Amino acid sequence: MEAVRRNKTAIGTIFCADYGLILNKVDEKNLITRRDYNNLKSINGEDIWGHVIALVDKIMSKGDATCEAFLNLLQTDDDIKSTYPELKNIQWRATIPLTQPVQSSSEDHFDGMSQECKRIRRDEQYELLSQPTGLCVIINNENFLDMKQRSGTNKDAQSLAEVFTWLGFRVLMCKDQTKEKMDRALNCFASLSDLSQLQEFDVKEWSGSTFVDLQGDPKHGDAFICCILSHGEKSAVLGIDGEPLCIKQIIRTFKATRQSALVSKPKMFLIQACQGKGIHRGVLLKDLQTDDCHTLSIPEEADILVATATVEDYVSFRHKIDGSWFIQSLCQELKEGCLRGEDMTTILHRVNSEVSQKEASIHPGEQKQMPEVRFTLRKRLVLSPRTA
Repeated sequence: MEAVRRNKTAIGTIFCADYGLILNKVDEKNLITRRDYNNLKSINGEDIWGHVIALVDKIMSKGDATCEAFLNLLQTDDDIKSTYPELKNIQWRATIPLTQPVQSSSEDHFDGMSQECKRIRRDEQYELLSQPTGLCVIINNENFLDMKQRSGTNKDAQSLAEVFTWLGFRVLMCKDQTKEKMDRALNCFASLSDLSQLQEFDVKEWSGSTFVDLQGDPKHGDAFICCILSHGEKSAVLGIDGEPLCIKQIIRTFKATRQSALVSKPKMFLIQACQGKGIHRGVLLKDLQTDDCHTLSIPEEADILVATATVEDYVSFRHKIDGSWFIQSLCQELKEGCLRGEDMTTILHRVNSEVSQKEASIHPGEQKQMPEVRFTLRKRLVLSPRTA
């Protein structure tokens, strides 16, 4: 596995020449399941690089034996060797058993290829230089007037606050907002033109290990993150009064204009809510709840990423103590992937994979969840830990 991980960038760059061939080859050799194949064949909203990295990550997730078989395939299959001749320039670890020896080349050539790849990828990456990186605003609706309490949502809010603080963001939270207050609060955060309005929303700020009163005026940085944790319905999230706020309207609140501080800057929306009431037959485990919500349409504006807990027409699951599958998986994958310098779409691919393997029923396969990512990002979004 280490040989694949160590050469992941080089492998990914080479496979971009013909993704279909390598996907079919690993399928023929039974290195992935048919379900893996179908998922990897078409990842919604992704480019070739994203597909390739998702395939390599899937191979690594299957352990050392699969990785060894994968490396052996790369170096012995005639179609692969002729389609990807650059593979011969990669020096694999000698401990990996091979049917045929690998043709070696100069380290200078491989180092040059690696440096060029890094340079190209830096040019295609959003610059995040501000201190802090930006604002992370959490709308955390737990206690509803006439609906079920969203137990476990505070665990999600805490996990989000911890990981995005680690990534250099200033994390702010508004708790238990009606539809109208959610709308006004988000408009206020989008413009930051009248900071006195924030008093109405009882904004809290993450400091140390808890949320405290707001510590000074907020300002935008080089990125913006909005996390909404709530019940929902078709195309909307609900305020605690049960009134819907359209998701498209939320995103358009942060539309880039000449006056906007967020023009050309990445804006990421993370939505923990269902997108329908559909659920397979089975017995729901007693500690799991659902957040009803339906269809999401992403606007045409650029520099936006929207990640939802589930695909259209289905529920998402939230543990009453441990938090939601989607948010908890996202936070864990951010901790691991950001240390490796991975971009958000690559990280979210693994979130999709992890959440899709969870079970909400005592009968395997009957109650599942599949997150969805849509974006109009023009560059790679890479978040990095910030030292104190």
